Amino acid sequence: MRLTVLGGCGAWPTADQACSGYLVEHDGFRLLVDPGYATLPRLLRHAPAGAVDAVLVSHGHPDHCADLNPLLRARALDDDPPPALAVYAPPGATDAVLALDKPGMLAQAYALHAFEPGARFDIGPFAAETTPLPHHVPNAGIRLATPGAVLAYTGDTGPSPGIPRLARGADLLLSEATYAHEVPAADAPYLLTARLAGRYAREAGAARLLLTHLWPGTDPAAAHEAAAAEAPEQPIGVTAPGLVVDLG
Repeated sequence: MRLTVLGGCGAWPTADQACSGYLVEHDGFRLLVDPGYATLPRLLRHAPAGAVDAVLVSHGHPDHCADLNPLLRARALDDDPPPALAVYAPPGATDAVLALDKPGMLAQAYALHAFEPGARFDIGPFAAETTPLPHHVPNAGIRLATPGAVLAYTGDTGPSPGIPRLARGADLLLSEATYAHEVPAADAPYLLTARLAGRYAREAGAARLLLTHLWPGTDPAAAHEAAAAEAPEQPIGVTAPGLVVDLG
């Protein structure tokens, strides 16, 4: 299994980094997880739009799904359109994005598969296990498994005992870490710190931790230091555009 980071910026993209977006590949199958703001141009550096086999969305905030629209446009308006793209998302999560164009314009470009967080299903060669994790809107933590590797991804989440369960024994925990040490009180139930991400990675026995969804302007070194204080034995990284991680 190979993970390529397209972006990992929280809330809005910066000049240097797109929002959440991850290309996960195995056995020639390309799964795009969370096509957030500005991820399509980064994706096109690695594969043409028509080469994506499926999309998996953790939740409906636009920094996790907005670029589904230009991805579908690139496919639907191509001279030789590819088959309908399988899109997996919680109920209603992609409604706003899919409504950006006139009715019917993109209808043939995708096949929507709604799932309730907590469901299990297969996407190509990946066995997907999801779990509800706390956020401002319904959010699915995602565990993707192949015979040789496991990737766990939190989407956006607040503190939850479901996170170490989701990431148990994973080769990589890709964890939201909006703030390094403390989340403002109003958002404390819905967002995570790098420090707590480190603790969850340690409790889960995850082989590696990759911090993502840092608030724009957050110092990656500060986030790394906060996570390492809780997980001194785990290798820890911070998402950066083009970062590639091979699992298994």
